[in-house]
Amino acid sequence: MDVSQYLEIFIDETKEHLQTLSDQLMILEQEPENMDTINEIFRAAHSLKGMAGTMGYKRMQRLTHDMENVFQEVRSGNMTVKSELVDVLFRGLDALESYLANILETADEGTEDNDEIINTLNSIADAATGKSSSETPSERAAAPAPNGSVPDGGAKYGNIHITDFEKNTFEKAKAQNQNIFGVTVYLQESCILKAARAFLVFKALEELGEVIKAVPDVQDIEDEKFDMDFSLVYFTKESLEKVKAAVENVSEVKEAILGPFEVVLDAPEAGTKPEPEPVKEEPKEAEKPKPAAQPAATKTVAKPAEAAQPAAAKKAAAKPAVGRTVRVDIEKLDVLMNLVSELIIAKNGLVSINSTEEDTKSDAAFNEQIEYLESVTTSLHESVMKVRMVPIENVVNRFPRMIRDLSKKLNKKMELHMTGEETELDRTVIDEIGDPLQHLLRNSADHGLEDNDERIALGKEEVGNIYLDAYQDGNNVNIEVRDDGAGINVDKVRNKAIEKGTITAEQAENMTDKEIIDLLFRPSFSTAEKITDVSGRGVGLDVVKTKIEGLGGNIECKSVMGEGSSFIIRLPLTLAIIQALMVELGTEKYAIPLGSIETIEDVLVTDIKYVQTKEVINLRGTVIPLIRLDQILDIEASGNEVESLTVVIVKKSNKLAGLVVDNLIGQQEIVIKSIGSYINCSKMIGGATILGDGEIALILEVNALV
Repeated sequence: MDVSQYLEIFIDETKEHLQTLSDQLMILEQEPENMDTINEIFRAAHSLKGMAGTMGYKRMQRLTHDMENVFQEVRSGNMTVKSELVDVLFRGLDALESYLANILETADEGTEDNDEIINTLNSIADAATGKSSSETPSERAAAPAPNGSVPDGGAKYGNIHITDFEKNTFEKAKAQNQNIFGVTVYLQESCILKAARAFLVFKALEELGEVIKAVPDVQDIEDEKFDMDFSLVYFTKESLEKVKAAVENVSEVKEAILGPFEVVLDAPEAGTKPEPEPVKEEPKEAEKPKPAAQPAATKTVAKPAEAAQPAAAKKAAAKPAVGRTVRVDIEKLDVLMNLVSELIIAKNGLVSINSTEEDTKSDAAFNEQIEYLESVTTSLHESVMKVRMVPIENVVNRFPRMIRDLSKKLNKKMELHMTGEETELDRTVIDEIGDPLQHLLRNSADHGLEDNDERIALGKEEVGNIYLDAYQDGNNVNIEVRDDGAGINVDKVRNKAIEKGTITAEQAENMTDKEIIDLLFRPSFSTAEKITDVSGRGVGLDVVKTKIEGLGGNIECKSVMGEGSSFIIRLPLTLAIIQALMVELGTEKYAIPLGSIETIEDVLVTDIKYVQTKEVINLRGTVIPLIRLDQILDIEASGNEVESLTVVIVKKSNKLAGLVVDNLIGQQEIVIKSIGSYINCSKMIGGATILGDGEIALILEVNALV
């Protein structure tokens, strides 16, 4: 069975389950007795196990199976959650993420078995439940224990081993007036996918009650390590006849034998030989109650899993295509569908006008249809943009775990507070913004926050705070990363810059604190005293700045010594369609994004002044440098003497500049087309657009120009 077609779905869903595990483990660390969290972790591990088995990823399946087993013990009350367990579970989560990273690269999970994590998980479970890891399977199987008998026809399995905890669940079931049945299911000899049929039996039973135990164990049934029959212990309020009918209604089930399941609470007399083959299951599994939900995974972990292995191997060299899907609310698609139908009506109207007789054509009707078409296309654009929008939560939800790990690594107490996770950004921006945010948070944890003792000495709370706030501001989304740490030592940055030769001592004297702080965004500029694996590795804030400006955004830093620092990222809501001002330079047309424009001024040539040989204008008390676009873009000047210049004042964070243009054409909604790698394009050009007459206009990248 070729499962490669499901790989993208598997990757998307695995990411969701891993994120759920991460979030819930964070809660569990703070609230070790929170049963909702414990159940959520169990469900996520269980789902991952089934999915991994379907795809043939056996190592991933084995690890999630053992994580699931541990949480079954916790759910059952056999053990409590301690910090040692949480730590090893986080290591297990890292191992699962490593498997996923391999799958993303090669469609194969790799060869790492993670035995050390699995053994640690099992030893914690064994220690908590009083089992000895040193016991051999045969010793465990032969150990005297209470027994329960399966109904006639299941005698080949002998008596089923019941643990002390399971006795309690039987007593609770009786107190709730539930029936306890033993069920032995025989499949037809011609049945090919035995595990799949077993899954359907489990599913049918779970609709009426709860499967407590299976012989052989569920893992063996999933792996088809059984003949044509298996036995179950089952709690239900339904009648024996109804349960029997439900099981036998499954195709390829030959017969179901049911009867009351009686637990013998006394241990066998001394010297009594245990039944032959008392349990066919793995002993570790035999002593554990199986939740009702567990067998559901057999649907996906059945034979197909074995057949899936070669399919995954075949694709090992091919990197799976991921990140191309967006989950969309059905209501958004309904709006989109309605708008497309409106578009067709508008088209039909134009066709109708075009097909009428020349003398009866109405300019008014034509203009009316054009206006209608314009209205529909604008709405369509807005609707498509909403479909492309993804909550920023998809990126930031992995950061609490990262801060937790950094807190342990740096031995600093810290907390991450996040707001605005529901703020939406274009999918293309979401895919790129994760790394810059991660770097800023690491920066706050390592450089920003003081050590615990230092904070106490300064009269601050021992626990440092890092804040990640996202919010919409007009046509932009702002993301702010701040901390209540030491702030940026401006003198230290100034001295480091002089020492590295970034600026001269004379320049340093004339620079404001903000200009000094902006030096941190220069390539390879770091004030770290020593290189660590957290930050200070030469990959500094310049990489963050480059990435964000590549997305059409900008970043600025504010800091107050002793109170903390704040990095503010501003990003456009969408990158596909923007409002722009069209301008002319000589015979060429250019687009300037409207979001970057402050004002448009008519400046007299006589009002131009010079500062250090550079042209500037004084606009209402603000000195603004002029940028002669014709010189920068190598456009022939008209040579005509003019009395005044048309200047477009643009803004990048708090910096202003005046772009000198020849003519203004007007505001227009433009579609951004990437120039790609065909042309070795200057950073000053952010892309191109096709105008209504088919002409191409280049889009100016204001950030780079300023």
